Parts: sequence; structure tokens; C-alpha cells
Amino acid sequence: MSVYVCFCIVEAMPSFCGIIILFLHLILFTSHCDGGNILVFPVDGSHWINMKILLEELHARGHNITVIRASTSWYIPEKSTLYTTITIELDVGLENFFDIYLQEQMTAQREGVSLMTFFKLTKDFLSMITQAHLLWCDATTQIFQNQNLVKSLNDSQYDLILADPAMGPGAVIAKYLKLPLVLNVRWITSGEGHFVLAPSPLSYIPVPGSGLTDKMDFTQRVKNLFFYSIILFQERFLVGPIYADMCKKYFEGGCDIVSMLQDADIWLFRSDFVFEFPRPTMPNVVYIGGFQCKPSQPLPTDLEKFVQSAGEHGVIIMTLGTLVNALPKAVADEIASVFAKMPQKVIWRHKGERPSTLGNNTLILDWMPQKDLLGHPQIKVFVAHGGTNGVQEAIYYGVPVLGIPLFFDQYDNLLRLQERGGAKIIQLADVNGHTFEEGIKEILYKDSYRQNMQRLSSLHRDQPLPPMDQAVFWIEYVIRHKGAPHLRTEAYRMPWYSYWCLDVLIFLVTAVTVLLFSAFAFIRFLCWTRKK
Repeated sequence: MSVYVCFCIVEAMPSFCGIIILFLHLILFTSHCDGGNILVFPVDGSHWINMKILLEELHARGHNITVIRASTSWYIPEKSTLYTTITIELDVGLENFFDIYLQEQMTAQREGVSLMTFFKLTKDFLSMITQAHLLWCDATTQIFQNQNLVKSLNDSQYDLILADPAMGPGAVIAKYLKLPLVLNVRWITSGEGHFVLAPSPLSYIPVPGSGLTDKMDFTQRVKNLFFYSIILFQERFLVGPIYADMCKKYFEGGCDIVSMLQDADIWLFRSDFVFEFPRPTMPNVVYIGGFQCKPSQPLPTDLEKFVQSAGEHGVIIMTLGTLVNALPKAVADEIASVFAKMPQKVIWRHKGERPSTLGNNTLILDWMPQKDLLGHPQIKVFVAHGGTNGVQEAIYYGVPVLGIPLFFDQYDNLLRLQERGGAKIIQLADVNGHTFEEGIKEILYKDSYRQNMQRLSSLHRDQPLPPMDQAVFWIEYVIRHKGAPHLRTEAYRMPWYSYWCLDVLIFLVTAVTVLLFSAFAFIRFLCWTRKK
């Protein structure tokens, strides 16, 4: 109504006065948000890709952003129009940690994972993670020992720290500077954030890496408990002591990294319950799965021409994410030979040696606009490794997935899609011409896969607010209220025996025992007296 009145006034007055009144009206009736001063501690690699998307939105809304980065960073540029940087010296490039492990992992999967190989890969992974935490703890110590930098951080009067909890320094710096903390990812220093944040019964909540669903028999529950014990071992004996040693130097009474993460005001989890199995959660957890998704943009002219040339058969796209440049040559050749026989056109992000069996229908690219392709009506199947981004984008656009999981949480991500009827998984060890062709044809010609993915897409999009708007709202909420401690549970500060009410149970058992013993003694005394 107010807009209608305003335009009536404009028509009735000279144009200049009308423009002034319209301008004032827009100022008065447009929601207002003061820009905050945000210090960001990201994690490099694919995690940064998502953090950058959030920073772009925060920058567009007028927030001032400072990013702490490593001097050896391979994804986070020092110069940017979005933010200013604080560069910390690291002696080793973090990408070196992943290369050897990834190759070992793929080789082991291809040759078959025995019990000894599993333990070796687990040991190598834990060693790699521990070394990364040691490096970043040393870098954090550099920050605290640099009095000029500490003074600059204090003088900047940041409103909050936005951190990736996969590495702990963000939480440590927030505690040191006494700033509110928002965490932007569900992975923490010792696994998945829910397990330190909310009640997580192992009877129906699968531990990442276990490859289980929320429906477990006895043997599977034993397996789930075993994988949870690996998380506890990593937390208590590998990662925890690294941060505890640093905390003793800089915090009176010391601290531990888990308690600092639990003290976060808001957790932004890149997941939702269209994708995730139902489970207990907490009021300071905001689910922003698919926050990076938006309506697809037109493809570049040459790529659009290639896609349209597929006609009624459509297009298959394939990518294995940012960490894997190439599959083993034998696997790549078998996949290429299957693609060559298909009537569909294929777009394949592949940076390794060009497969010798490549067909004329296959376009090899170093990079492809994944979201814009997934949103194109010609795309029929998405062959993917199961990274969080790709899975959520496939859900958003309703494209069925043929998954080839390689490492980390990829199998678990694809398993959730498979359980909902939107994906089929082929283990790398089982990939050959026959299995890959069968998998592709099953996804292409069995309508239930596309129907299920379109149903998931409809559920995902049916939200009161887009995930990105939710993320920004809660970050600005913390800025406005200088934290959100009222959303945190006090359970974290309770001793374990109080949390599980073991002290109450012992008291009750003792009280009942004493009562029964007293009654028994009294009756025995009466019997003895009467007998006497």
C-alpha cells in the first residue's frame, strides 16, 4: 500500500520532487544492515571454494573482511577485491600432504583393501592430519609472539571470527581475542562436528568413514563403534595434545580444542535433512546445504553448441573434483572406451594423460562450469566422486549420479543419495568396461533415478529462506548481539559422569541398597528378639 501511495504522489507533483520523495521512501522502507568487521580463518583447498562463496555474499552486503592465509597457500590469493589478508609463514606447502596419500589410497582401492592395507592407510591419514595441525599450531604461535600483529588485531576491533573448524587455530584465535565465533563447515579437528555438539547414539547414527546407514544390525553397530574409537583416539592422543600444549602457554588454566569448538556461537553446517539421516541437533546449528547453488547461467557459446549437438540423447558429465587430477591410466582408458560407444555426448573434466580410447563424442576439459552444466536440461547423468559440493548441486538441479568414491567422506555422501534412490555407487576397485557401462545405462534408462532426484530437488528448494540468506542472517545476528551464548547448551561443561547421570544412578542404587539392607537388618533384629 505504501508503495502505491508513493507512486500516486509522484504522479501528482513535479518530476524532481517526485523523485526525491520516491528516493526517501526507498531509504525508509528498505531493510538496513550495518557492515561488520569480520576476521576469517579458512582452510585451503576445496574448503576455501565454499568459504569464498560466503565471503562474496558478505562483501556484497557491505561487510569488511580480513583473511588469515598461509604463505604457501595454493588456493587463497594474497590480493583480492573481497578482502585484505594477513599472511603467515609456513615452511611446507599444505598440498604436499595430500598428493602421496591420495595416490596410495587410489592404488589400494584398485588392488583391493586388505586389513593390513586399511591400517596402513589409516595410520598414514592420521599422520598427515597430525602434521598439518602441528604446522598450523606453529603458525598460530607466530601470531601470538608477534606483538605488533596482536596489537593490530586488537585495534581492528573485529566483530567476530568466521573460521573453518577442520583446523583449530580459528577457535584458538577467537578465544585469545575474546571474540564471538562462527564456524563454517561440519568437519572438525577430529571428525564430524555433530559428535562433539549434539547427542549422537551410535546405534543409529553412522560414523563418517564407516560406510553405514541409519539402519544397522548388530555387526554393523560393532563396526560403527570401532570407527568411533578411531575418532576418539585421534581426538585424545593425536590432535588434542597438540593444541593443549599451545593453550598452556597462552591461556590461564589451559584448555582443549574440543571445548573451544563447543563454545562457538553458531555452526554453519553444509548439509540438510533432505540429504542427511535424521539425528539430534542443537539450536545453534544452522543447516545451509546447497548454499552455493543458484539458477544456472547460460553456457559459453562453444560449450552450448556442443551440448545442443547431442540432440535427444542428451549429455553425460564427469568430474572427480579439485584434488584428483587423473584416475589410473587403465581405469581412464576403460571409462573412455565406454563413453565412445554411447549415443550421448560426454563432457569430462580430466587433467591427466589423454586416454587412448577416447571417442569423438567426448570433450576433455581442464575445467568446466559444473553448476551451469548441471542446471542444463540436456544433462542426463553426473559421474562424480561424491564430494559435498557436487552431491548437493546434483540434488539442487535434480540430476542422478553415478558415483565413484575415492576417499574422505565421499562414499558416505554417495551412500545417502543411493539410499534415497538418486545414485548408484561403483567402487574404484570394481570399475571396468563392463561395470561402468552397466552403471551408466542403469542411471540413463531407469526412470526412478531421475524421478527420485527431482523429488529431492523439490524438497531441498522448499524452504522459508534460501540457505545463503540463512547463513548471512546468523552471521549478522552474532554481530548485532555480540555473540549468541543463549543458544549453547551447558552440557559441555558437565563432567562425563554427570552428563550420563552416573552419579545420580550410583546415589539411587546406594540409597535403595541401604534402605533394603536396613529393612532386612530390622526384620532380622525383630526375629532375633522374638526368638530370644
